Amino acid sequence: MKDESNGIAHNPITGVGLGLLGVAGFSFSLPATALALDGFDPWLVGVGRAAGAGLLAVVYLLAVRAPRPARGHWPRLALVALGVVFGFPVCTTLALLTSTSAHGAVVIALLPAMTAVFAVLRGGERPPPAFWGASLAGLVAVLGFLLAGGGVGGGLHPADLLLIGAVLLAALGYAEGGALARELGGARTICWALVLSLPVTIPVAGVSLALHPVAAPSGTAWFGLGYVTVVSMFLGFFAWYAGLAAGGVARVGQVQLIQPVLTLGWSALLLGEQVSGLTMAAAALVFGCVLLTQRTRSAARRPTRDTPPAAPVSQPRAGRPAREC
Repeated sequence: MKDESNGIAHNPITGVGLGLLGVAGFSFSLPATALALDGFDPWLVGVGRAAGAGLLAVVYLLAVRAPRPARGHWPRLALVALGVVFGFPVCTTLALLTSTSAHGAVVIALLPAMTAVFAVLRGGERPPPAFWGASLAGLVAVLGFLLAGGGVGGGLHPADLLLIGAVLLAALGYAEGGALARELGGARTICWALVLSLPVTIPVAGVSLALHPVAAPSGTAWFGLGYVTVVSMFLGFFAWYAGLAAGGVARVGQVQLIQPVLTLGWSALLLGEQVSGLTMAAAALVFGCVLLTQRTRSAARRPTRDTPPAAPVSQPRAGRPAREC
């Protein structure tokens, strides 16, 4: 039975608003990671952020006296952790060692379509062939961009494979976390995933600090590390998972369409990265493919005029009280 104090009521308008708030926070994750890498070890940036966010999660859970999740929730929380606590942060951090934030934004543009794919697979739906065609077209567009010279050094680069892996893992974490947030709540979903990860994240962060002691990083590097810890890994998910739960994973997932555009803007304005015409064209093409993916899926769920009416509910016989559920 779902705990109503933890669950989130279905409200598409509220869901989209919370989703936009979460995406606004996530849009600066790649530039902030690039800033943090100027002063910190990659493993501290990729995994240490989750250790810091995990400690914040402990404080939050104790403050609200959150009950422990049920036994069946833990395997699902492990999937959330795999996707958004380890997969996306580590893959993007390692990719940005040799790639740029603007370049990564083009590949990350696939995230809405992949999130919808995982939502479809998890929900057992059967979308029309156009849905899968649009998803495949978006993947082909990104791969074409990389092979045509959009990749670092021309052609497909290991950093591009890391970015694609980040997209797939994040999509899994988004879809599973959005569904789980309907039972636990958005804040508690990410907090318990972070706490579950602490036995791994704290030792990794400790080893990173021991092998690569911090040596007077700049203020911008501290800002980048603080941002990915507090916003990208913690507060951003409060709004994002609550939005996915309230408005639906596929519906609210559409607001991710603006994330690559915002990331490209941050990369150009704050990092001074050049956004080429090829990059903009590829981002626009992927945007169109993702939009088509969402539209075809919405059309598949819309009832047709030929849909037979539901069978009437049988009424209890006169004189005999209806049995309570």
